[in-house]
Amino acid sequence: MTEVQSPHTQDRVELRDLAALAGEGDAAALNDLLTRVRAVAHRYVRSRLWTYPGGADMVDDVAQEVCVAVFGALSRYRDEGRPFEAFVYGIAARKVADAQRAFAVADLSTPDLPDGADEAPTPEERAVRHSEVQHIVGLLDRLPEKLREILRLRVVAGMSAEETGRALGMTPGAVRVAQHRALNTLRGFVGHEAKQGRGAGEERHG
Repeated sequence: MTEVQSPHTQDRVELRDLAALAGEGDAAALNDLLTRVRAVAHRYVRSRLWTYPGGADMVDDVAQEVCVAVFGALSRYRDEGRPFEAFVYGIAARKVADAQRAFAVADLSTPDLPDGADEAPTPEERAVRHSEVQHIVGLLDRLPEKLREILRLRVVAGMSAEETGRALGMTPGAVRVAQHRALNTLRGFVGHEAKQGRGAGEERHG
């Protein structure tokens, strides 16, 4: 006999349906919900903190804070037709903002010198990497906020068009169109920079 799988353990079940079951006291649904929420939160948090020094080390903690906050807010959640991912996204955005403020005011002390050979990147390598990251961030900052968020979720966080759409309240088709427009805009920025660079080089050699 084929074992019948519980409906709320199947991936195709909407998060808001799991939230409704969890709110009614279904422990299995709650476990499934938080497991999937953590996966969504982890990818989103990573996409927002990866540019910060030490940000990668905080991703797990911030994602866990999102799960705790979602759990605490379940009793107040009301299904109004929007995807539950948008609810999670809103909480995650606030937790990320808190973490970013903490980075801004943190007193970064100098770590102890290692006993053995230090295999970490050299200061020069870190400077180059930081410069490259800041250049990318600078280009992204020139995009409208909605397009910037779509690229973070699709490219950095690795979310599907469907997942991104649920988080931002868009259709998957609209996400793909916006992503295409954002990437074309970024290519235009890069092409303009390259053209300016060639122009400056020609002036120096002229």
